[in-house]
Amino acid sequence: MAMFGAAKRHLPLFCVFACVLLAVAVLCGCAGTNTSRKPDAAGGVEAEAVPDSLRAKFKLSLFDKNGKEQEFDAVLFSVPGKRYRMELTGAMGIGVASVLWQEEGWQVVFPTEKMYVKGAGYMVGIFSDNTIPMVHIHQVASIFEGKLLPAKYEDLGDGKAREPSGREFSYGKEGTDVAWIRRTGRDGQPETMRFDGFKEFEGSRIPAHVVLERGEKKYLEIQVKTVKHRQPFSLGVWRLNIPKSYQRIE
Repeated sequence: MAMFGAAKRHLPLFCVFACVLLAVAVLCGCAGTNTSRKPDAAGGVEAEAVPDSLRAKFKLSLFDKNGKEQEFDAVLFSVPGKRYRMELTGAMGIGVASVLWQEEGWQVVFPTEKMYVKGAGYMVGIFSDNTIPMVHIHQVASIFEGKLLPAKYEDLGDGKAREPSGREFSYGKEGTDVAWIRRTGRDGQPETMRFDGFKEFEGSRIPAHVVLERGEKKYLEIQVKTVKHRQPFSLGVWRLNIPKSYQRIE
């Protein structure tokens, strides 16, 4: 139970990446078919550079119900809509968690706790625990592409809209920039994403500062540092080793 409690404290981080974030419509970004090959400096294994792939570095802060903050450095490897890998590190560069999402399923490993969790679908988290919001992996990853609203949504007027799935949400803008998106969580509480500090990252206008709120409380904050497109990733990026000795969180 002690181990489970420790791992549980870290889960929101990964769910976050996953952004966390709120349950927003599936963004249907598809990886291109044209690729280029480059040698992998780590070990001579070829790496693949997909035209719409990207690598982002950012700071991720989590806040508990009392407002206490935990800060992490994060790196995201993304082939939009196809696969994502995120690494979170804490003080002194110690690895806190590794997240791998692919179409066939996702997994999160907590190396310091020797525990892991697995699941399927685009919502990442623990459904039976309301303290850990389920987050939409595509919605979080799409932030780094500058795509903040769901794809192919229907505008209902007065700041309201509907996803292709039929789920409704509301949003607001400041000028041409999306300032916030809000939807109702599974427990009836409003879940809000706020965006500001927009900057140009390799030609894409991206919010450098993102805040996630549940109810009236902030639980996640992202500060974008760099975003690089057309990045080559070694095949090892898409493999997440889980030792047999690790305990699975059901």
